[in-house]
Amino acid sequence: MNDPRNEQPSLLLVDDDTTFCAVLSRALEKRGFAVTVAHSVEDAMPLAQDSPPEFAVVDLKMEGASGLVLIKFLHELDPATRIVVLTGYSSIATAVEAIKLGATQYLSKPANADEIVAAFGHQPSDALPLNAQPPSVERLEWEHIQRVLSENQGNISATARALNMHRRTLQRKLAKRPVND
Repeated sequence: MNDPRNEQPSLLLVDDDTTFCAVLSRALEKRGFAVTVAHSVEDAMPLAQDSPPEFAVVDLKMEGASGLVLIKFLHELDPATRIVVLTGYSSIATAVEAIKLGATQYLSKPANADEIVAAFGHQPSDALPLNAQPPSVERLEWEHIQRVLSENQGNISATARALNMHRRTLQRKLAKRPVND
């Protein structure tokens, strides 16, 4: 008897957040995809090599190699693969780089399964969607601080040095909630 998964479009989901992967994987399976999950670029590459996916959802920033490396690899493996990039650290520069490397669309987290499925239908020649209102300076500052803090494994002193900021000033900024746009 035929495996029904063989008739479903294959989708490779790559994100280092295991809870997010579990939830998104179930949601995408309900929408008709045969989902394979990996939690790093290094884990995803052999899976893609063995069975190139028709669709891929790739987190940009993970432990180890960047999602950009995987985008390039998937695109070279099969240029027809529809790749949606997800990231919590959105910027125009990384969006442009991801599209140049072969991504179909670029979404900021949090994105739900319906938004991801809709993004697969996006044409690469379409203009990149930019927010009608760009993020505020305060929001950009908060995201930058979070990114540098992550790069320093949560070390406040090292982050303050990297940002050329007094440690107490950084602590005050971190105590605030993220600025909503």
